[in-house]
Amino acid sequence: MSETTGQKKAEANLGIKAVDMKLEVIVIPVADVDRAEKFYRKLGWRQDVTPPGSGVFQFTPHGSSCSVQFGKTLTSAAPGSAQRNYLIVSDIETARDALIEAGVEVGEIFHLTSQGPVGGLDPARSTYRSQALFSDPDGNTWLLQEITARLPGRIDTGVTSFGSVSDFASALRRAEAAHGEHEKRMGGARDANWPDWYAAYMAAEQAGTELPQ
Repeated sequence: MSETTGQKKAEANLGIKAVDMKLEVIVIPVADVDRAEKFYRKLGWRQDVTPPGSGVFQFTPHGSSCSVQFGKTLTSAAPGSAQRNYLIVSDIETARDALIEAGVEVGEIFHLTSQGPVGGLDPARSTYRSQALFSDPDGNTWLLQEITARLPGRIDTGVTSFGSVSDFASALRRAEAAHGEHEKRMGGARDANWPDWYAAYMAAEQAGTELPQ
């Protein structure tokens, strides 16, 4: 390959990286759309308006920018074949309890280890570790995963945002607990600059960068 050709390909790659491509919708296969509609309403997800007569149903989970669609002619995939669709939560116990209270059957919480899945919450409550599964009436499965801090490079470090009030509140609580330890290390004196410390902690936690001490 010539230097000119390689340079053109490199420039093309840089160009495509600058193009916004937002994941908008995933399609799940169901056998009975009416039954599926009732189930996803029960989850408390927002039911979005779709074109009249289209036969398409769309639901958006609370705090999510990506929606779910189903309908009789949307996909040829077998009903129930959409497996382990991730639903990210900041507190898996609270999310699981809310689903159960709404009448949804949810499996027990388990956590990931180097030897495989083990029952119960991750002892250190480490991010990405704790999970739980539930399914819709067709057998499409949803995996709750507790994430409180992102791995490096998985988020735009120049942007700090929260998908919902509950996510924001959970981040504030974690910052409060960490700041309490910070004040202890500083000799117990009140930190008058706590708003800046909270902001730095929450931004770093979300971006997966080094946390302030």
